[in-house]
Amino acid sequence: MQRNFAGWVTHHWTKWVILALSLGLIMVMGSLGSKLTSVQENDISSWLPGSAESTKVINKSAEFSDPDAIPAVILYVNDAGITAADKAKATADAEAFKSVESVTNVVIGPIESEDGKALQVIPTLLLGDDGWDKLPDLMDDIGAIAKKDTGDLKVSLAGPAALGADQSEAFSGIDGILLLSAVLIVFIILLITYRSLQLAILFLICGVAAVGVAQGFVYLLAKYADLTVNGQSAGILSVLVLGAGVDYALLLVARYREELHNYEDRHEAMAHALHRAAPAILASGATVIIGLLCLMFAQMNSTAGLGPVGAAGIACALLVMMVTLPALLVIVGRWIFWPFVPRFGDPIKAEKGIWAKTGQRIAKRPRAVWVTTTLILIGLGFGITQLGANGLSNEDSFTKEQPSVVAEAKLAEHFPGGAGSPVAAVTNTAQAPAVVKALQGVEGLDPSSVAEKGAAGGTSYIEATLESAPDSKDAYDTIDRARDAAHAVDGADALVGGYTAINKDVQEASAEDNLLIIPIILIVVLLVLAILLRSIAAPVILLLTVVVSFAAALGISGLVFKYVFGFEGADSSLPLFIFVFLVALGIDYNIFLMTRVREEALKFGTRRGALIGLAATGGVITSAGFVLAGTFAALATLPIVFLAELGFAVAIGVLLDTIIVRSVLVTALNLDIGKKIWWPSKLAHKDDVPEGTAGDDLIEDKVKV
Repeated sequence: MQRNFAGWVTHHWTKWVILALSLGLIMVMGSLGSKLTSVQENDISSWLPGSAESTKVINKSAEFSDPDAIPAVILYVNDAGITAADKAKATADAEAFKSVESVTNVVIGPIESEDGKALQVIPTLLLGDDGWDKLPDLMDDIGAIAKKDTGDLKVSLAGPAALGADQSEAFSGIDGILLLSAVLIVFIILLITYRSLQLAILFLICGVAAVGVAQGFVYLLAKYADLTVNGQSAGILSVLVLGAGVDYALLLVARYREELHNYEDRHEAMAHALHRAAPAILASGATVIIGLLCLMFAQMNSTAGLGPVGAAGIACALLVMMVTLPALLVIVGRWIFWPFVPRFGDPIKAEKGIWAKTGQRIAKRPRAVWVTTTLILIGLGFGITQLGANGLSNEDSFTKEQPSVVAEAKLAEHFPGGAGSPVAAVTNTAQAPAVVKALQGVEGLDPSSVAEKGAAGGTSYIEATLESAPDSKDAYDTIDRARDAAHAVDGADALVGGYTAINKDVQEASAEDNLLIIPIILIVVLLVLAILLRSIAAPVILLLTVVVSFAAALGISGLVFKYVFGFEGADSSLPLFIFVFLVALGIDYNIFLMTRVREEALKFGTRRGALIGLAATGGVITSAGFVLAGTFAALATLPIVFLAELGFAVAIGVLLDTIIVRSVLVTALNLDIGKKIWWPSKLAHKDDVPEGTAGDDLIEDKVKV
């Protein structure tokens, strides 16, 4: 069946049918993909599971406050003291804000600070499905009113709406700047690797096409299958599809170029290349897809949503690179490789390549190599202690200073730290007075601010103001105390939520997801490798190298984040995201290497097969690693600390994986353990072919791929 598929894709006339169908699919899905932003859910409350207490508060308080409502805080400061004219200005602005699109008629204020130097006005914006995209413009309209004819007043925009506007603008670069940066990086790497301008362009055309198809498919899932997609997962999608897709293309083209020396007809050469390369590529892609789908077990809706988003992207990358790219390659012909065009009948260029030489050096003392390498990687892993993956404050979550964060600090100078981000509680109405009294005694809440704001259907809604900044650890501790106090009221069934509680629940759910999802992915990957390699020993050993590699990458990242970039910590979900991409994608390189080692071991034995496999795949694995690292490094172009950290950690982990772990550590283990690595399969009993027999040249003189 595989041979039939390969022949059909590369047939003399079906290639044109495939091209026509591919162009139609790319255009249709690409147009749908352009609408992906319209179905994104970037409200942090939509990321949470229904079991979170803050989510339950949102649901129960729907009668009192719209879940799409988000407050803004307009801060007016006069260092000389607020005057009557200042109050008149703020009062007029409060009325004028109601004329701005999406601003409700309920505008609170102006409220004067105790020090008499500041006023705050709190308009509420009611955002619909496209509110996230409109938020920056809406805040600009509010700011234009507030900053007109200010006199001695200094005006700042703070609160959740202002922060949301800054976040929206930060993520707005995902669809353009991020993809453009990734494409440029990949283009440079491809030029260096193949030294062929037109081939690099063809790779990128297919890579960008795969991104468009993936975005269109994810749009349909979000629109009609209730898939949660946010700006974060949408940005990761484009990077993942481009990087993984080009990786698959590299492996296929390496095989195709080799076969062009053996077959005069390029269609036949591509059919053989597909037949030889497809199993490893499809196995790699399937492993990544399965690994990503494991994220669906996560509590966090945003994390669970990334699973099918990423899996759909990988499937689209496989479709384009295994169907569209082969058809294009046979259509354009051999000239695509110019100036290094492979000719039929010419001997394949053989050389004592760097990976063949590396293998020979490792073979002299393999045990010393893998023990030393492992100890170094474990040592690097201790840098994890500097990662601080306990969540980030609003200020620390951006790589650049944001106006809303600066405004929040100014607000805290004159008003309680939680002004504009109230703590919300819901309770049975009969016990509402008791809950109010209990919350008034909570350390960290302003007692005078605790009040019942409404009652309906036997449920009361209560608000309170935090004395500390709403994104601080002190505020999180206050939420814990408030929940303890509210829960202690008999018969109240009280729940505590609000913006601070939502952030706290996000971090806790992410930390719990780490403990749940990482073991699941390890088990799944172990099973996939066992089936593919028909062994138990090899998958277990490879999985241990994956864990050591992940720890080293996380350790290096923790040290760099703290002492080079100056980041104050990391989001709780960062280790899980890094693990998923490093393990799922790192297994690709395990599969590329070990399937070739197994193929050669069947002919020459494990030790010699390990050297042949390294020499044959080392070049393409290294190239693929640089491409994938480059695409993830492009995440650093966005001013979001989480994405910058994710991009760096995955990039450094992939390079570590391809250059050190796959090529040195795994090869040394293969050489030291020998045939026992295939236990309990029959291959575990096959001895190496004696020195001096056919196959020796394959170790030293390998095809340059």
